[in-house]
Amino acid sequence: EWPLRPGWKTRSCAGISGKSQALFAMVFCTRYLDLFFSFISLYNTSMKIIYIACSVGTCYLIFMKFKPTYDSNHDTFRVEFLLGPCVILALVLNHSFTVTEILWTYSIYLEAGAILPQLFMMSKTGEAETITSHYLFMLGMYRGLYILNWIYRYHTESFFDPIAVVAGVVQTVLYIDFFYLYVTKVLKGKSLVLPC
Repeated sequence: EWPLRPGWKTRSCAGISGKSQALFAMVFCTRYLDLFFSFISLYNTSMKIIYIACSVGTCYLIFMKFKPTYDSNHDTFRVEFLLGPCVILALVLNHSFTVTEILWTYSIYLEAGAILPQLFMMSKTGEAETITSHYLFMLGMYRGLYILNWIYRYHTESFFDPIAVVAGVVQTVLYIDFFYLYVTKVLKGKSLVLPC
């Protein structure tokens, strides 16, 4: 997750929802707490550290370094309406009632809705820069690849995780309208302007 890479040239985070990026940072910090007491492989540990560092670093850039260009007037999604239900769901619907499992489950539910502030911001401004559109499309493709992974694992390992699958389907549904606009506008070289 590095949506601000072009921001280094322009010194701007215009069009990026700081709230979405903060939610993604929460997702990775709560999901990867096992870094402190569980070692799977060097690759796995490295990727978890990279995810956390990039998401926290992105928040630093938005809220500190590029703060004058952060559009807080349009980034007004009320995250408490997302955080509260995710906490309740994690406490009620989880695989086991342990701290790490509840935090992992919370991260899965939160990731499903973490893109909502960005989509809400786009709906308020009525448009998105091309680079922001590409970033959102890649986030959606990441989820699409997860769905393919679930199908593969189900057929090869008979593994099915209803929490991850349901949350992933919810997240994918949130992207459908954006995917349609991306394919019909951005891929044809037009600006992504939302219909009125």
